[in-house]
Amino acid sequence: MRRLQQQEPEVAQGEIEEEEVVSGVAEGDEVMEDADDGREYSSSTPTSTLTWISWFCALPGHEYFCEVSEDFIEDDFNLTGLNAMVPFWKEAMEMVLDVEPDEDAPKIPDVSIVEASAELLYGLVHQRYILTRAGLQAMIDKYDGGSFGSCPRVYCNGCNIVPCGRSDLPGLDTVKLYCPNCNDIYTPPSSRFQGVDGAFFGTTFPHLFFQSYREIAPAPFYRPPSGSSSSMSGRSSGSPQHSQEGRHTAFVNPNPHGGQKPAAGGVYQPKIYGFKVSERAKCGPRMQWMRLRPWSPEELDEVDSRGRWIDDDEEYEDEQEEEGEDKQMGEFDNVGIL
Repeated sequence: MRRLQQQEPEVAQGEIEEEEVVSGVAEGDEVMEDADDGREYSSSTPTSTLTWISWFCALPGHEYFCEVSEDFIEDDFNLTGLNAMVPFWKEAMEMVLDVEPDEDAPKIPDVSIVEASAELLYGLVHQRYILTRAGLQAMIDKYDGGSFGSCPRVYCNGCNIVPCGRSDLPGLDTVKLYCPNCNDIYTPPSSRFQGVDGAFFGTTFPHLFFQSYREIAPAPFYRPPSGSSSSMSGRSSGSPQHSQEGRHTAFVNPNPHGGQKPAAGGVYQPKIYGFKVSERAKCGPRMQWMRLRPWSPEELDEVDSRGRWIDDDEEYEDEQEEEGEDKQMGEFDNVGIL
């Protein structure tokens, strides 16, 4: 009897422990459910804050775009004249700004039409935004990060480039890339940029960009390294003063209005068995003078607007006088007659 009495409390104590364990697991399950609910809520929060502008700039092929602030788009002064160029103006504006449309407004059956109008609207606004101080600052950050790529020309030595267009009107040409070193434009290397309109960047942006940030613009003059046989200008190659000056000194541009970065002035010279091909030959180099740069900033003042030396010939003044004289009507009588 004593043994049985002693075993009963032990059994009762064991049952109590099992109940505590079961109840403890149940409470833990409730805590885990609460934690899971919190995790799900935190993971869904970033996706809900994604705006249409951020989504548009993150699409493949839109790496050249910067995010335009909504304050700039909401200002009517910045949208002057665009309502006549963009169809479904109101619906496109609501889509770009993530504004819910009115319930009473008539619904458009095909949403893709509004999406095309929203893309056109944002592109034209983007063309104006990148000309402002905030827009230029956003593009300089992308330029420093190499988002636009580098010039494909070998003698530009990997100079960074910026996007541009050949027209300010949409639908005429795709986006191009402008190199400040060779002053030429190129087609983007990837085919995903062929669907980007060049008017979304315009013809003014690249030149205003390098005028605003002169420290990254190449200088207009270039001195070849010592021992180089290439001549950058007709006078510099024969001038003795250039050979006497040191060519390994640090680059300092005395003109604060010009580019403040050393330029890459190499020019390709065609050769056959080590001999230069003459420009008069059929296979000779053409328009090579467009790549040449003067050796010093002083030589920039020695040429006219056409790139000719001012005091080369005495006929220079005669040519100016002939250009200034009005031609008589008799000289135009037979023009255009077959």
